[in-house]
Amino acid sequence: MSKNPGGKKNPLLAANKAERNRKILIQVAVAAVLIALVAGIGIGIAAKKAKRDDPGPTPSIPAAANTSPDGITGTITDKGAIRIGKAGAKVTVRVVADLQCPACKGFEAANAQVLDDVVKNGTAAVEYDVIAFLDKASTTRYSTRAANASYCVAEADPSKYQAWVARMFAQQPAEGGAGLPNDKLVQIAKEAGYPDSVAGCITDVKYDKYIQSHTDEVLKSGIQSTPSVFVNGKALTSQEVFGQGAIAPAIAAAAAQ
Repeated sequence: MSKNPGGKKNPLLAANKAERNRKILIQVAVAAVLIALVAGIGIGIAAKKAKRDDPGPTPSIPAAANTSPDGITGTITDKGAIRIGKAGAKVTVRVVADLQCPACKGFEAANAQVLDDVVKNGTAAVEYDVIAFLDKASTTRYSTRAANASYCVAEADPSKYQAWVARMFAQQPAEGGAGLPNDKLVQIAKEAGYPDSVAGCITDVKYDKYIQSHTDEVLKSGIQSTPSVFVNGKALTSQEVFGQGAIAPAIAAAAAQ
């Protein structure tokens, strides 16, 4: 026997069905929100990881920048140093320095003329291995910003690089302060003969990530202090580094071999 005579709808069954449908829709909606939330979190985490793992741009000196009439050219070595010199230089001088380092300033003041001379006469090429391990010595990560400026100017014109290094050390800020602001770094670059076009690279700290990675690699290689100076791969003693023109005999001896 039919429980619904006359084919009339059972309002209780209809209400139960509607309630079930409503619950199903709510569950589907909640599931969709959760899926979207999980997906959003996953995308966010992936984006942060990608940003963290991104090594950033790598500095390089284009061939077009090597137009010095006296044959001085610049390259970035495979270890990240800025190499300045003429083709065929018999001697390589590697200077590991931090532009915030007072001892590096002393080395530069004593030996800048020697290094400039040996580059110009073709005796030696100088590899300026600028690192940034003294960021804590300023409140604005001056070491990193100065090292970044080093790559920026070298890319623009390597023949002016040594003059820029001399100006940077001459105006080195005291440790513990704010360091030189970026607009001052731009000004120093202009004083060394660089064009306005270097400003963006300097103010954007374009090579920040590269510098951190390079600094870590240099420190892990065994460098324990700056300046660390090498002539044809041989580490020099403090007596061979500090003092007016102290590095000249080591370069002359290496050239004579």
